[in-house]
Amino acid sequence: MTVTAVEAPERPAHRDPNVLRWLGAYTASMVGDSIYFMALAWAAARTGSASGTGLVLAAGSIPRALLMLGGGVLADRLGPRRVVIGSDAARAVLVLGLAATLVLTAPTVGVLVAVALLFGAVDALFLPAVGALPPRISPPGQLARIQGLRGLAARGASIVGAPLGGVAVATGGPTLAFATAGALFALSLPLLLGLRIRPLPEPVKHGGTVACDHEERTVTEERPTVTEEKPTARQDLVDGLRYIRRHPLLGPLMIVIGLSELGFVGPLNLGLILLSEQRGWGAAGMGWIVAGFASGAAGAALLIAVRGRVPRAGLVMCLTVLVGATGIAAVAQIPSVPLAAATAAVVGLFIGLAGALCGALVQTVADPAYLGRVTSVSTLFTYALIPLSYPATGAAIALWGTGPVYAVSAAVCAAGGAVGLTFTALRRAELPR
Repeated sequence: MTVTAVEAPERPAHRDPNVLRWLGAYTASMVGDSIYFMALAWAAARTGSASGTGLVLAAGSIPRALLMLGGGVLADRLGPRRVVIGSDAARAVLVLGLAATLVLTAPTVGVLVAVALLFGAVDALFLPAVGALPPRISPPGQLARIQGLRGLAARGASIVGAPLGGVAVATGGPTLAFATAGALFALSLPLLLGLRIRPLPEPVKHGGTVACDHEERTVTEERPTVTEEKPTARQDLVDGLRYIRRHPLLGPLMIVIGLSELGFVGPLNLGLILLSEQRGWGAAGMGWIVAGFASGAAGAALLIAVRGRVPRAGLVMCLTVLVGATGIAAVAQIPSVPLAAATAAVVGLFIGLAGALCGALVQTVADPAYLGRVTSVSTLFTYALIPLSYPATGAAIALWGTGPVYAVSAAVCAAGGAVGLTFTALRRAELPR
């Protein structure tokens, strides 16, 4: 008698203890990040130097831009779990050490710049590794849900971290805030140590498959060549960039990420401050608009976390970028705070959905052996290169006003979605069932 084995159904990500440990560690780190940056800003302001404050706040972006790709190489060579544990431990020691220093002496610009540079360097290792962990702790069918849970954690960290940091600063100054952030980084360590990591699949000669329009299409995925001599870090980096360029989906996805982030981040951050000043909305009005965006983005994250899969993910991702870009242009033309906040919520919903789907597609189609390097490239746009556009955004608004700059930014963002639609493989890409 033939006995047919019945495959056990996948455990949903929100019920998987392994995923929840990762999510708890990630949330603690994100809340710690939020408190750290608030404490750094307050400590820099207390030095009494406006130029020094700007220098302190900008210093961390330099090592992120320079070292982010190297962080991806390190995550692939050592494993993302080791790198995340090491970087969170380093952040805990660094920030707690700064808190101890401030007990004994007043903050100086030099000390704060040094800490910001070191923290940015560690961040360049942490960000690619933490993004490469989900495929190593969960089956492919749950990666979209994990992206949704990660988005909810990030939004929740912003909501909780800012007030908590403010209370800490008001109660015990930057010293207490830094100590709180360091304790949260340390809190993530036992959770990370408890993670069970899935082994990398065996190298394949003919690559994997990408689900496109309900059919499986074979794609060539180059794996690291097994040689007698281990390749150098530089060779690994070049190999990873070549892998992204030749991949039928990852290359287009990087273009979509780069253009959509370039057109979106400037108006949301610096542009919104200047827009609120010009319209007389003040800090309260800007807060309502930011809250609108955050609520929309949280809604998108919740949708992905609950559904777990969106049909025609590649097509939906590109279309939601286009809709979100239209909303970006509209924000600068709306005369009232309530309408601007409602429009920002729509932008957050569609851009948030696009970001979650893009992240899930990246983690699904990328060979796990390359995922650290792939994540480092996508993260480089958001955390390192895009902030460098702020001076250009500010200068352009000073010359031409918010309306034209928002329109150009929206066009750049929309170009990301439009370019994505031109790639058949991306347009037909599906997430695993």
